Amino acid sequence: MSNSDGAVTPDVSGFYDAATSTITYVVADPKTNRAAVIDSVLDYNPHAARTSTRSADRVLTYVSERGLGIDWHLETHAHADHLSAAVYLKEKLGGRIAIGEHITKVQDTFKNIFNAESQFIPDGRQFDHLFRDNESFKIGTLTARVIHTPGHTPACVTYLIGNSAFVGDTLFMPDYGTARCDFPGGNAHTLYRSIRRLLELPVETKLYMCHDYPPGGRAPMWQSTVAEEREKNIHVHDGISEEAFVTMRTNRDKSLDMPVLLLPSVQVNMRAGYLPPAENNGIHYLKIPINQF
Repeated sequence: MSNSDGAVTPDVSGFYDAATSTITYVVADPKTNRAAVIDSVLDYNPHAARTSTRSADRVLTYVSERGLGIDWHLETHAHADHLSAAVYLKEKLGGRIAIGEHITKVQDTFKNIFNAESQFIPDGRQFDHLFRDNESFKIGTLTARVIHTPGHTPACVTYLIGNSAFVGDTLFMPDYGTARCDFPGGNAHTLYRSIRRLLELPVETKLYMCHDYPPGGRAPMWQSTVAEEREKNIHVHDGISEEAFVTMRTNRDKSLDMPVLLLPSVQVNMRAGYLPPAENNGIHYLKIPINQF
């Protein structure tokens, strides 16, 4: 299917995880039933330090019921608020795990913070593919393009698939605003420029968010458009200058607590979703660096 200007409309289904406010997407080519999974969730209970696959199994059920074949497990960045289920889903469904090439900057930073094992090499080899800015790839007959959109982290990317852009944590719904920039390697100036790059896409482009934190008690929502963001985004609508945005974002970030799952998430996600290797007793451990954040 294509819209009036010829841009293909992929078949998009979102799966909302209330525990982490994350939306996982299955993006399918309606012509071939080939598909990609974007930003999957491996459930993690921080009180018991236990993982489960409840959220990922919802995706498995959907893929099976629809008869989809999975080509890609796409990460928009190394998430700091949930663990990736890409490894689990790849084992069940096949496909390749991919992320932007600047993940190496994140790996290099956090390898030191977590004092990772010597076998952990921060060159992105843990992933099946590292995307360059503007690189194109296929999902069935759909053409997808990668847009490097750093600022929240150095490695953030947006996946433009037909007339739909999957923006990760770069943007949120208009009534919530934009992503924080105070993680290692984050930069509010850079985020503003990344957002303006996205808002130069055709105004009818659909924008799919990785998270929604509903203000005012509204129901969760995760799809907007370039036109809506340009008109209504409370942080970065048309007319907001870079300096005004940076001042707002910097002050706002100072008031925010670190995400509850930051430490477990990054240790796993910088490894493409693999747990740190088991120690000589067969147990996997996650580290808690003291006074580092």
